[in-house]
Amino acid sequence: MAGAGAVGVAAAAVLLPQAYAGQDGAASDASAPRRMSAASAAELLQQLGGQLGESYGGAYYDAGKQQLVVNVVGDNNEIEVQVKKAGAVPRSVDNSASELSAAKSTLSRKATVVGTSWAIDPRNNQVLVTADRTVTGERWDRLEAAVKNLGPGMARIQKSEGEFKTFLEGGDAIFGGGARCSLGFNVTTNDGSPGFLTAGHCGVAAEQWSEAAGGAPVGTVQEAVFPGAGDFALVTYDDPATEAPSEVDTGDGQTVAIARAADAAVGQDVIRMGSTTGLSDGQVTGLDATVNYPEGTVTGLIQTNVCAEPGDSGGALFTADGSAIGLTSGGSGNCTAGGETFFQPVTTALEAVGARIGDGAGGGAGDDNGAGGAQENGGAGDNAGAGADAGADAGAGADDNGGVADNGGAEANAGADAGADGGADAGVPGDDGANDGGAGGPDEAGGGEAQGDAAGDGDGGLHN
Repeated sequence: MAGAGAVGVAAAAVLLPQAYAGQDGAASDASAPRRMSAASAAELLQQLGGQLGESYGGAYYDAGKQQLVVNVVGDNNEIEVQVKKAGAVPRSVDNSASELSAAKSTLSRKATVVGTSWAIDPRNNQVLVTADRTVTGERWDRLEAAVKNLGPGMARIQKSEGEFKTFLEGGDAIFGGGARCSLGFNVTTNDGSPGFLTAGHCGVAAEQWSEAAGGAPVGTVQEAVFPGAGDFALVTYDDPATEAPSEVDTGDGQTVAIARAADAAVGQDVIRMGSTTGLSDGQVTGLDATVNYPEGTVTGLIQTNVCAEPGDSGGALFTADGSAIGLTSGGSGNCTAGGETFFQPVTTALEAVGARIGDGAGGGAGDDNGAGGAQENGGAGDNAGAGADAGADAGAGADDNGGVADNGGAEANAGADAGADGGADAGVPGDDGANDGGAGGPDEAGGGEAQGDAAGDGDGGLHN
């Protein structure tokens, strides 16, 4: 019922601006910026963005102020009033969203080079182009020329010290054909079958998946997309009576209830769980990202500054209030030096495969001091257990410091500082992940073993 309540609050938030508008259309005191959760901001933007036409220049979520900032091209007073009435903050910019989208299309035609990516960065009202360390010489010159030809202020290039790759590896968690990935989110298909989402590049690597290396298969891939328009796969459990709890196992006996799927918003605080590195948190930095992996180009991804490593592929990206956001695709760097990680939007994957998550609702935790507030002040390492008491059902506000798991942050021995290199021995029962170059075991707050051994505690389903 918590999910249904959250959706109701979000829907009311979308309708409030109309209720507050005077009959003459003039703004009232209610046009002051509203505090809202990132999920509510994403929902409001879906309603508002399409109404602004060519004046719309993108939007992002200001987590510090808990406000939606909407970019408006030029000085259009009428549009600014409309944005204010909706409870958002207007901001004057030079580039429209359609111009930025066209710039991305141009890059796809003229600069598709392995080791590059581009995404719209609404904070800077530009296309952010990233090149990994393999992009040198003629390939770098080609990329640089393409960006320059877009015109001043339209795009910028940043270098990544790592190398773009999918995070697939042999070892722990869910297994298929010698490959290791992470379960993302348990789902229910439209015909009522239990299943789970994971990365598409995992789904094309093996047809059947088990919960232990060499173990009996528990699920079969029904659909997988990679490369191309996404990176997602639907795996249904072979036993139709499997109970698949809608929660993320964050290690050390902690879980986070997942009540809904939600769209990402730039500036949103997010948390990732993976079988190699455990928990890591950060922010969404770009949307509709195109990534040119060695295996091919993938479009429509979420860009973040969250770290990940091999074996984390397919793992859950979520918020502290229980919203499913993404599935780990790939990126560059690691959880020691940092880097960029890209995620498949869960909402897109669910629509494509015909499935639902939690109660089947879309995004929309409440605004003000509702559940959404937890994600603004409750990162993965904030020492408060959303899995225990501060999940979506608890409606934890910003003052509740609603983190994910006790001492479960990226700095709390969640694999990164334990020297997690994603080796085959990562988190093997009885082993110390730090000694094996893998993630720590369950006593190390969310390492590989806690995730890899997360069978459905007697109910037959896997925890994600």
